[in-house]
Amino acid sequence: MLFFIGLIQLKNDKKNKNEQIIEETIKCPKCGSTYLTKDYSRAELVCEKCGLVIDAEMIDHGPEWRAFDNEQREKKTRTGSPMTYTIHDKGLSTNISWQNRDAYGKSIPTRNRAQLYRLRKWQTRTRISDGTERNLALALTALDRMSSSLSLPRNVRETAAVIYRKAVRKNLIRGRSIEGVTAAVLYAACRQCNVPRTLEEVSTITEMKKKEIGRNYRNISRKLELKLLPTTPHDYISRFCSRLDLSNDVQIKTIEILKKASQKELTSGRGPTGLAAASLYIASVLCGERRTQREVAEVAGVTEVTIRNRYKELAKKLDIDIIM
Repeated sequence: MLFFIGLIQLKNDKKNKNEQIIEETIKCPKCGSTYLTKDYSRAELVCEKCGLVIDAEMIDHGPEWRAFDNEQREKKTRTGSPMTYTIHDKGLSTNISWQNRDAYGKSIPTRNRAQLYRLRKWQTRTRISDGTERNLALALTALDRMSSSLSLPRNVRETAAVIYRKAVRKNLIRGRSIEGVTAAVLYAACRQCNVPRTLEEVSTITEMKKKEIGRNYRNISRKLELKLLPTTPHDYISRFCSRLDLSNDVQIKTIEILKKASQKELTSGRGPTGLAAASLYIASVLCGERRTQREVAEVAGVTEVTIRNRYKELAKKLDIDIIM
């Protein structure tokens, strides 16, 4: 049942006519490409590279009705929200609305409101039955708040919630603060989903010390055997360019500088954010969109001294003339 609920929700979220997806298991038999497009209007699966129609007369698992606004969608829908790990009960429990109205929208009589109040109170109590559920409820609420502050996508939140649940099952939370473990789990999820956030950003949002977050992160990644690759300077370029309001030419130039630096082994042993900031500063000067070292340092979360040291080293080893 949950599988069909997930399919219905997926169909509701993907209303575009030509939606590009990456099929991991299906490949084009002609060119071998994995970039396939599901055209729901023609019920076809088409290869984006060569145009071959791989499958026709596909089955639409979505609802048979149409809705043109949110009110119609709520009236016609017959299923609830899909299962999510970001809620302690996975969103599968019953929720009694705070409104004193029945299923038909009629007001509940006054003589029955006291009974409804007691039902609502005990339903809230039974959702959190023991200490583990209470811990999950507090931690996942804090996780959602931190994710919103960092503007993280849905998949990162789900991954962080799954990691935290594994840590609870292996009793890795005992003796540690919920905020510290939640921040460490969120940082691990960002790295696992290739949505880089620096440790300074997570520390600023959570108001926790970087040392404590790093200690919890190392403990969780070691005990849960998380396979996390180290971040590279390329991961931060697009976000830094967006926050500094730089053009696409600066971003391309920055990536070229980082590729040359990697070929000459100038990136080993250096912090990725410092290298990304220095390369971005050089590219902004070369492309005529100069940003000050202070502006780049504030966005990247490094000091101006770090940027100066790195850009002087890159300019010297890569023979780049920077006009100050």
